[in-house]
Amino acid sequence: MATNISTIKIKAPIKKVWDILTKPEFVKQWQFGSELLTDWKVGSDIRFKTEWEGKIFEQWGKVLDLRQNELIKYNLFAPRPDLEDKPENYFVMSYILTLDNGQTKLEIVQDDNRPGAVQEEPQGEENPILKSLKDIAETN
Repeated sequence: MATNISTIKIKAPIKKVWDILTKPEFVKQWQFGSELLTDWKVGSDIRFKTEWEGKIFEQWGKVLDLRQNELIKYNLFAPRPDLEDKPENYFVMSYILTLDNGQTKLEIVQDDNRPGAVQEEPQGEENPILKSLKDIAETN
């Protein structure tokens, strides 16, 4: 299994970072226009829908765990031609928020057991998605 970890420190309160991770109007800003559909209840469906070059791309799964201002955890299936929609082809995303010297530390962990999953080096602000998330949190 590949476990990919991204960590970033954000000069914003945990509550603000939480909102940027969970509210569709913010997710759309840092997830390349992706529409988030969920009620954030454990066991509920979660879906990300993005339009790119005239095509609709969707990923879907279930909310696995949720602790207000601390943890978001869900699994996702990202369709591709060689992959069936079955449990072993889902990956798990965890967003862990902690206070660190007056800043919010956000750790994003992707556990990926899908065929061809790649183990990457840990990432931080050089990741454009994380940088965008940080910029939104620090300026809104």
